[in-house]
Amino acid sequence: MLRPAVVGLLVAVLAIRLLVRVRRLRGVPHSRAWRHSVAEVGMVAGTAPWLWMILTPQPGEGGLSLVPIQDLAAQFSGATSSAVVQVGGNLLVLAALGFFLPVRFSLVSMPGRFGMPAGPGVPARPRGRTAAVLLRVGGVLAAVAVTVEVLQYVLGLGRVTSVDDVLVNVAGGLLAALCSRRWWAAG
Repeated sequence: MLRPAVVGLLVAVLAIRLLVRVRRLRGVPHSRAWRHSVAEVGMVAGTAPWLWMILTPQPGEGGLSLVPIQDLAAQFSGATSSAVVQVGGNLLVLAALGFFLPVRFSLVSMPGRFGMPAGPGVPARPRGRTAAVLLRVGGVLAAVAVTVEVLQYVLGLGRVTSVDDVLVNVAGGLLAALCSRRWWAAG
């Protein structure tokens, strides 16, 4: 019997192949068709399982923690293994979205691209582009993380809604975006 992870991986590969084929039929260049298809499927396949897990109800009462760093301090004052699992999991929740978002979407317009003239004295690659991309990615990640935490609270899923979860989710996504910089900075 195939494990769910293997089935999920096969579905992801088939989805990528299908998207590439459709894009190629529409005249999209080969490398862009692959890049966009892998990024789109990667964002969904890498984020959806985490969101499913987070939005699954648990027995017991949930809570609300709006004081930054309070939950993190409490976690690290307890068992180290529990803190590593909790913080590590929260770092991974939006990592796929953070990794693939700047690869898929051009988040900053650059002079000389998309019909914008470079003009005299304007560098071909403006300084601060990485910071601008990370700022936009961080905004998307923060919106998603806040939405997930609000859903946990509103739906009464028996989970603690914490501002620290938002901070760690966004940090994990931004670290992943930095890991993919080679691909989105190129183009």
